[in-house]
Amino acid sequence: MDQIKKKIAELEAIITEANYQYYTLDNPKISDYAYDAYLKELIELENNYPELKSKTSPTMKIGGVVLDKFNKITHRVPMMSLSNVFNYDELRAFDARVRKEVKDFTYDLELKIDGLAINLIYEEGRLVTAATRGDGVVGEDVTENVKTIQSIPLKLKKPYTLEVRGEVYMPYKSFDKLNKEKEEANEELFRNPRNAAAGTIRQLDSKIVSKRGLDMFSYTLLNPENYNLKTQTDSLAFLSELGLKVNQEYQTAASIDEVIEIIEMFDEKRKKLTYDTDGVVIKVNEFNLYEEIGYTAKFPKWATAYKFKPEEVETKLNSITYQVGRTGVITPVAELESVLISGSMVARATLHNEDYIKDLDIEIGDIVVVRKAGEIIPEVVKPVVEKRVNTTKFEMIHDCPSCHSKLIREENEADWYCVNPTCPAQIVNKMVHFASRGAMNIDTLGEKVVHTLYEAGYLKDILDIYKLKDYETELIDLDRMGPKKVANLLEAIEQSKNMPLDKLVFGLGIRHVGAKVARILVDNYPSLELLKEAKADDLKNIFEIGDAIAGSVEAYFNTDYATHLIESLKSFGVKTTFEVEEKNLNHQFSGKTFVLTGKLENYTREEAAQLIESFGGKITSSVSKKTDYVIAGSDAGSKLVKARSLNITILDEKQLKEMTHE
Repeated sequence: MDQIKKKIAELEAIITEANYQYYTLDNPKISDYAYDAYLKELIELENNYPELKSKTSPTMKIGGVVLDKFNKITHRVPMMSLSNVFNYDELRAFDARVRKEVKDFTYDLELKIDGLAINLIYEEGRLVTAATRGDGVVGEDVTENVKTIQSIPLKLKKPYTLEVRGEVYMPYKSFDKLNKEKEEANEELFRNPRNAAAGTIRQLDSKIVSKRGLDMFSYTLLNPENYNLKTQTDSLAFLSELGLKVNQEYQTAASIDEVIEIIEMFDEKRKKLTYDTDGVVIKVNEFNLYEEIGYTAKFPKWATAYKFKPEEVETKLNSITYQVGRTGVITPVAELESVLISGSMVARATLHNEDYIKDLDIEIGDIVVVRKAGEIIPEVVKPVVEKRVNTTKFEMIHDCPSCHSKLIREENEADWYCVNPTCPAQIVNKMVHFASRGAMNIDTLGEKVVHTLYEAGYLKDILDIYKLKDYETELIDLDRMGPKKVANLLEAIEQSKNMPLDKLVFGLGIRHVGAKVARILVDNYPSLELLKEAKADDLKNIFEIGDAIAGSVEAYFNTDYATHLIESLKSFGVKTTFEVEEKNLNHQFSGKTFVLTGKLENYTREEAAQLIESFGGKITSSVSKKTDYVIAGSDAGSKLVKARSLNITILDEKQLKEMTHE
């Protein structure tokens, strides 16, 4: 047995080193034939002696763990976003703000990889958890999937306990291979490598993940001072020494002029890279200056991301089709000759609305300039008029492409609308929105499943979602469903019944009511019944609620459908009230309006808001005469100044804790 144990350890060492040389250093030392032979031998030994298989065995890269769902992980340190700059003037302004705080420093510049952020935790050199960014505070546990990514070591070269962050991405080669396979299987293609990476990392079967060729660059080490590191470039070198893959394109600069020179070099070089990058991250290099420079509520002040100008290409506009949104808005869509933009093929692009097309003088058959807005959504920028030949003038449609009802366009609005409440396209999109992550978070009820169930007759309205449990046997027999998928779907629907009321209000798809407005409405009307009785004039008295929102909310709830909806949701067990603990109803915060500003030491912005709301307080973003309290942390800025000018009560973090007995 000792000989077997020794042989397994020897094979593990050989394969792990081969993985590091091939996937991290891009410098293979053994042939594919030899690698496959070593791996086959290790798999056979582990199958025969499963008790000798280690948790860091390279065979874990093959995958095979199948999960029912992803558990949540609260990040030990919140994963903050970066501020963005889009031109050199904004970049120089960032530099000027930094130089007001500190004098002697350098900048570290790294390519901004277009993927999804992942947080890794190693204990004594062994990978124990991997989590997505999520909302920055809570992410999803994707450990089993991350273990299959070849460039992520299951065991570091030294037994350090550390937390590291990076970007999981899909190289162009893997993306093209995956979409070719999906095309051959007659499945919907991924739109770009970023979407493909995000969709892959959230697969419940790790064996699928292992086959899709994901990769990762590590870029942040938490608490670097614990490892005697003084700069970001030191940190990158340290991570590389431990066996983690680091993007080697990073540079340092001593001045903002040098930063701009390096950005221009990167902008040219990115066109030849094998992966997507949408900008350059600029960080102050010296860690000891970070606290002195400080933080805003959302971003560190010592770093920013310069976003590259979107790549623009020319292609032919073959025709214009139309999409019907969940609120009935009609969006013209350009059907293009397929063209490569920023690493993915684009065949469709938004044309926004009728006025946009006419103002730009776009005609069908034009050669047009196309780009990705924000590097994500393709849009037509302009026609190339000098290349215009045999084109057709654009005329807006006047009948809904889904239900053929007459469209309307209200005065002072740019969009045409279908106002037929039984329009099939609207119904489907409303259900997709209701189930979306920002609303009721029924994550197994995506667009394709909604379409399938709509066509099969099981979904005609959002209320039908809560009736699906009555058809479990029939759903299992549908194409591409099956017992496990149906069980997960019904479980997700059941869990959605306990979502916060603001998520439900947002999910209803009321015109002009986004996630933030839904939260404001619920703060003032903590049940659907109360919201239904609210009049437009009353709603307009709420800070940040204007005429359009107030009118839309009153009109929505002043229908027989809304009455039926509320009663039905309650009968299905869906939470229709915003529950405040009885002990907190009479608290001094109850009914008061708060604004948070500056950086708090013991709370994230979300945690402080939840604490205040649990005692009946309301959070708004702007200081006004209606504000009762301002909670001011360090680096509080203009909001604090305005609060003082209006004689509003200002509380620090200590007072907040005392008043809530924290």
